[in-house]
Amino acid sequence: MAQYSKVQVLAAMAATGMVPVFYHREAEVAKKVMQACYDGGVRVFEFTNRGAFAHEVFAVLSRYAAEACPGLILGAGSIVDAPSAALYLQLGANFLVGPLFNPDVAKTANRRLVPYIPGCGSVTEVGFAQEMGCDVCKVFPGDVLGAGFVKGLKAPMPWSLLMVTGGVKPEEANLRSWFEAGVTCVGMGSNLFPPAVVAAQDWETIARISENTLEIINRITEGKRLP
Repeated sequence: MAQYSKVQVLAAMAATGMVPVFYHREAEVAKKVMQACYDGGVRVFEFTNRGAFAHEVFAVLSRYAAEACPGLILGAGSIVDAPSAALYLQLGANFLVGPLFNPDVAKTANRRLVPYIPGCGSVTEVGFAQEMGCDVCKVFPGDVLGAGFVKGLKAPMPWSLLMVTGGVKPEEANLRSWFEAGVTCVGMGSNLFPPAVVAAQDWETIARISENTLEIINRITEGKRLP
């Protein structure tokens, strides 16, 4: 069961402006990465359903977050069908993210009042997702669609809350392009925790990158992101 309400989840995403996106098959490594991000100021973290027994790793993270990381909101990513959505909700996911939009996942999430953030690659997909109760839509893949897509969509649909994933880097020029285009937050994967850094178990570097990235986002937006 989710620990945080939909309002709390959406507010945290808007307040911090960043959602780390991570997967590792070893629970202990995933815990260390999540803890490092938390130490760096992250308060919303997405663990992706990308490997065999990923749900078992998520279960460990869910318990760990509740005990060791007060205020950290953990969600599940790469959710493409309703059965997977139900499984992760049972394991404590506070939000669901997908690479695509599946109405059945939306219904499953809505029954539990949990945010579902589907991947959308067109204005029409965003519109359909919003009709199904998706408060935030994921612009994906961001490196293909570009900041111009976000800006173009926000012009006729200014109420849209968008999270971009793919092509996001912990660099001021990159982040500025996305936030000035109108995103509510960004999802960031390997650029936030480079594989070599994870392999070296250099958790301090991950914490420092997270902290620096959040500082850049706050400086760009000057605290003016909307929930």
